[in-house]
Amino acid sequence: MSFCCGASMIGTKGTLRHIGTHIHNVPLLFCPVCHRVEVHYRVESEYEILAEYAHGDGAAEVDFDDYVDHKSDAVLYDNCVNLDSEDPADVLHNQIDNALDLLAVAKQLMDEEWERQLKKRLTALNERRNKMNKKAFSAGNRKG
Repeated sequence: MSFCCGASMIGTKGTLRHIGTHIHNVPLLFCPVCHRVEVHYRVESEYEILAEYAHGDGAAEVDFDDYVDHKSDAVLYDNCVNLDSEDPADVLHNQIDNALDLLAVAKQLMDEEWERQLKKRLTALNERRNKMNKKAFSAGNRKG
């Protein structure tokens, strides 16, 4: 699993800009807490090569899938706890559950720094869940 600020990163595909070139369908890992995005480690070297060649050719846009043969998404994201295509509420629920499990381990190990980081992550995840619930509640009231 890939982690960032203690959260399990979510597998997704997206567009990145390298200098003046937009590269679409790049396999990415996304942190649901701090929103950090990084190229998936299994395709990082291919991304860097494509980005340099595309920029050198003056291409404004390229599609990663057109130039790089990589494993299927199932294989690529087999170590991700969640995928971007899943329901956001389920993703948040899984992230909170994982953080709570890790918090129990941190307490058993008496690792105060890790506990502090996990509590900070849980606070961020809870705030996101509250915003999502508030947005869903507001949308539900408008329909009624």
